[in-house]
Amino acid sequence: MSRALEAGELVLLTDRKGRRYLLTLVEGGEFHTHAGSVAHDGLIGGPEGTQVRTTRNAELTVWRPTLRDYVLKMPRGAQVVYPKDSAAILMHADVFPGARVLESGVGSGALSLSLLRAGAVVVGYEVREDFAQQAVGNVTGFLGAKAVDRFQVEIRDCYQGIDAEGLDRIVLDLPEPWRVVPHAAASLRPGGILVAYTPSIIQAVQLREACDSGPWAFASTMEVLHRGWHIKGDAVRPEHRMVGHTGFVTAARRLADEEMNLEARLRPR
Repeated sequence: MSRALEAGELVLLTDRKGRRYLLTLVEGGEFHTHAGSVAHDGLIGGPEGTQVRTTRNAELTVWRPTLRDYVLKMPRGAQVVYPKDSAAILMHADVFPGARVLESGVGSGALSLSLLRAGAVVVGYEVREDFAQQAVGNVTGFLGAKAVDRFQVEIRDCYQGIDAEGLDRIVLDLPEPWRVVPHAAASLRPGGILVAYTPSIIQAVQLREACDSGPWAFASTMEVLHRGWHIKGDAVRPEHRMVGHTGFVTAARRLADEEMNLEARLRPR
């Protein structure tokens, strides 16, 4: 059974041209656009998917925003990791409920939202206080206070080291991720996964070279290109515009140390 929209809840209004407006419902509030205004009270108590008319007779539809909607519309200070890349990162990192994840380069919290939505417990390292505050605010705004209980952001430089041990996953959005590789090897458990997001292929190459000299296996690098299709009757074709290159996703898995391998081989069966 569908739940009625409530005051204090985030909603997304869309018009016939596909424009999207993110807002929080407030009793007595109004949403204003070039095509007229809509009273919040006319939305509160109704179901999502409702179509309403503005004071200038324009049609709007009200929805609860998806995570993708929110990431593309939320307040930001830093450039966000786009949804197509967040999805690839989640799969390559194999994020699972309860996973202990270190995320460095938190920025506005777009990737943090995906990690937390997947059930991870996230410690974020961020060098800028304003970005850290923005990330916590964005997580609270979409996932609520309970998710923030699994999200700890520290003003730290990951290049200087990682305190935690036995981590399941490390996810990086940094200019020089290869500088973190030695720290990641010390902090990840055997079988743990390191994933880095880099705009440049040169950055990805340097990261792969750093992984070649350490306890890593299954290293891979890929990019995600997103092309939509126009489908209307017999008119079927690719969209004129597509989301091309945004970044490269590089992943590697931590091997056990040699002494651990030797101990396992010598252990009585």
